[in-house]
Amino acid sequence: MPLYQRPEAGNAESVRSSRTWWDAEASDYHREHGAFLGADSPTGEFIWCPEGMHEGDWALLGDTRGKRVLEIGCGSAPCSRWLAHQGAHPVALDLSRSMLDVGVAAMDAGDGRIPLVQADATDLPFSDGSFDIAFSAFGAFPFVADSALAMREAHRVLAPGGLFVFSINHPMRWIFRDDPGPRGLEAVLPYFDRSPYTETDDDGELRYVEHHRTLGDRIRELLAAGFVLDDLIEPEWPEWLTQTWGQWSPLRGEIFPGTAIFVSHRPD
Repeated sequence: MPLYQRPEAGNAESVRSSRTWWDAEASDYHREHGAFLGADSPTGEFIWCPEGMHEGDWALLGDTRGKRVLEIGCGSAPCSRWLAHQGAHPVALDLSRSMLDVGVAAMDAGDGRIPLVQADATDLPFSDGSFDIAFSAFGAFPFVADSALAMREAHRVLAPGGLFVFSINHPMRWIFRDDPGPRGLEAVLPYFDRSPYTETDDDGELRYVEHHRTLGDRIRELLAAGFVLDDLIEPEWPEWLTQTWGQWSPLRGEIFPGTAIFVSHRPD
């Protein structure tokens, strides 16, 4: 039984609340974070996490030229747009129409277009083996109630040998206040309490939900879906980055990780 009682949120409730939340927050989110993410860039950018890891430097997806790539939880799709300009053939998927609309506006101002799809990560509208690579950069996985199903779906749409990489907020962050300052250094919640973080409106309707899984949970879900885990990256805070992003800050970043990146593949 959870030590801290919070409302449960199943898959349908999570999908509904996440779509509503991100549709409402798309403009404000991009005003605050769009420049860092390269959302308005004509060619996009590929930033894995608030620590500023760029795919161009880390190449976690390997050589993407000519590869069929699926982005799950793309937001306005700057990562997929960047990949397209590296010679990949991306398809970008998100639950929120308003987030996708920001991506459409960026493409209208640029010099190329990629397919954008509005869909749920636990019910991908693609045939088996449709992609060579699937990835998510702080996309869908913290927001779906059944993340194990979302991973099985990623496995299904990947061809044998396909690569699957995703970044999320590091599970240990769950125990701390969502605060970039000194208050955010105090542990206040049990790491093993997996009940979701939820927010409701004045009528008691669920308006925001985020689901917690431990590091071990994430690995077991990956393995159960049929993936092989190749690497687990916990980025250190870089000296050059002085920007605060929500709970991410130089103060906290020097002490404990804020991001976990799982690198895996579907065996041949």
